[in-house]
Amino acid sequence: MDTEEFTLPRSRMANERLHAMIPGGAHTYAKGDDQYPESLAPVISHGRGAHVWDIDDNRYIEYGSGLRSVSLGHAHPRVIEAVRRELDRGSNFVRPSIVEVEAAERFLATVPTAEMVKFAKNGSDVTTAAVRLARAVTGRPRVAVCGAHPFFSVDDWFIGTTPMSAGIPAATTELTVAFPYGDLAATEKLLTRFQDEVACLILEPASHTEPPPGYLAGLRALADRHGCVLIFDEMITGLRWSEAGAQGLYGVAPDLSTFGKALGNGFAVSALAGRRDLMERGGLRHSGDRVFLLSTTHGAETHSLAAAMAVQTTYVEEGITARLHALGERLAAGVRDAAASMGVGDHIVVRGRASNLVFATLDENRQPSQQYRTLFLRHLLAGGVLAPSFVVSSALSDADIDRTVDVVAQACAVYRKALDAADPTPWVAGRPVKPVFRRWA
Repeated sequence: MDTEEFTLPRSRMANERLHAMIPGGAHTYAKGDDQYPESLAPVISHGRGAHVWDIDDNRYIEYGSGLRSVSLGHAHPRVIEAVRRELDRGSNFVRPSIVEVEAAERFLATVPTAEMVKFAKNGSDVTTAAVRLARAVTGRPRVAVCGAHPFFSVDDWFIGTTPMSAGIPAATTELTVAFPYGDLAATEKLLTRFQDEVACLILEPASHTEPPPGYLAGLRALADRHGCVLIFDEMITGLRWSEAGAQGLYGVAPDLSTFGKALGNGFAVSALAGRRDLMERGGLRHSGDRVFLLSTTHGAETHSLAAAMAVQTTYVEEGITARLHALGERLAAGVRDAAASMGVGDHIVVRGRASNLVFATLDENRQPSQQYRTLFLRHLLAGGVLAPSFVVSSALSDADIDRTVDVVAQACAVYRKALDAADPTPWVAGRPVKPVFRRWA
């Protein structure tokens, strides 16, 4: 479909209704309509497998499903069946359900480097709980975050370090310091500078690049030498890198780790896991000061825990992680070939592990460009591809991948025209998409 003919009138009206009632028009900043070309932010009606339909009756091949949370595809039969079994039995009680026992056993069998686990509903709750626990057990105030990774929590200790720091006292932000990914010498220098002040090192163990050889083991040794708690944020790497996350793939055990996203295949469940001696400080069977670890009314909803169990079982029994990698490799190869054939191979760049692909849009000077990203997204949408990233789900078929590559090739042909003109403006048709983290709306 020509981009001039592609309009979303119903979605545009629904977006206005969303903004009238919901700050930002969405419940996650990354889902905001500012992340999409002007007037081309589809509002979703429903999804099935790797496809979603908007309220304008357009069908899309979807990538980055639910911000990476839906890795098996929408309404996956095994997950839905497990959820339905629990719905008729009640979802929340005044005492723990036996499902909590079963879910903990299933999780700890899947992530054998962990000895205890506590469930919650979102990633921020568990990463903040990990930081609080680290501060409690070390008696230290500072948190060291990996500066290469864009997001850890909505809570003050992290958001105060971003451009969206309004409302957060400077005294809180000053207790968070940053270390670079892959640089052990710089991290040791930081720990020496703040000797006996840093409670923990928190990082995604891997992201768009593989960890340098020996890096994670070296970080483990650094944390031990300086008395810090090592925390792996496995929100993205959990399940997508291996069933046991990056720690399972690379063979380095953190003290604490956090999981979410793919764990529930769209249902709200996250997990804090780790060493028994640390986790017990948030429990009842110790003689020290009590730590308010996690206490969530809905953290143990039976149907969400059933979903998590079904997800983990499906991953193990059906080899889902391997399938994600195979699909991602097919997609990455196809997109790179399409871009190269249209003469934009140095400007549309696919990056990341095959199970977690993202893309960069570079201008004529090979610098990141929001305008060129807007152009690219407009043509993907018009071709029936909804792709804020190229993160795959296992529900994609080879035909879906091939269709995506065809649409990418069409978008690349227009991209080439814009590069030749050294000005994408005529093909952007409105304001460019915007970064999530920025100071001004």
